[in-house]
Amino acid sequence: MFEKRVQELLDQALQEKSDFFLINFEIKQGNIIEVIIDGDHGVKVEDCIAISRAIEHNLDREEQDFSLQVMSAGVTEGLVHYRQYSKNLGRSIAVKTVANDTYEGELVEVTDDAFTLKWKAREPKPIGKGKVTVEKIQSIPFGEVKKANVVIKFN
Repeated sequence: MFEKRVQELLDQALQEKSDFFLINFEIKQGNIIEVIIDGDHGVKVEDCIAISRAIEHNLDREEQDFSLQVMSAGVTEGLVHYRQYSKNLGRSIAVKTVANDTYEGELVEVTDDAFTLKWKAREPKPIGKGKVTVEKIQSIPFGEVKKANVVIKFN
C-alpha cells in the first residue's frame, strides 16, 4: 500500500516535469525511499528538491515513518533508459551486449529501437603486410544491451 502510494506520487511528479525520467525507484528496509532520476538536459539540485517535495508533502508521517532520498543519476550508474542515450550523443560509450560482444565508440545516432557507435580500428591490410586504420560503425538494438556506460576521458 505504502509503496504503491509513493509510486503514484512519483509518477505524477515526473508527468508534471516531462523532461525528467526515472532511473531507479526502491524502498529499502526501514522505509528508506530511494529515487534516482535523470533529465534530458541534466538534473539540478532544485529539481531533486521539487520531486522530493511532491512526494513527501503528500505522505503522512503519522501513518508511516520514512526517509526520502531523491538523487540524479551519476556517470557511474550506466545508461539504463533510452532517453539517456540521446542526451549523450557525441560522447564515447562502452557497451556489452547480451551476446557478450563489447564495443566502445562515439555515440553518433539514436533511434526509437537502437543506437549507433562509430570508432576507428587498426586492421591488417587486405593485401600485403602492415595495418591500416578503418572506420567501424555498429548499430545496437536497445534490447541487446547488457550494460552501457559513458566513458570519461581526461585530455
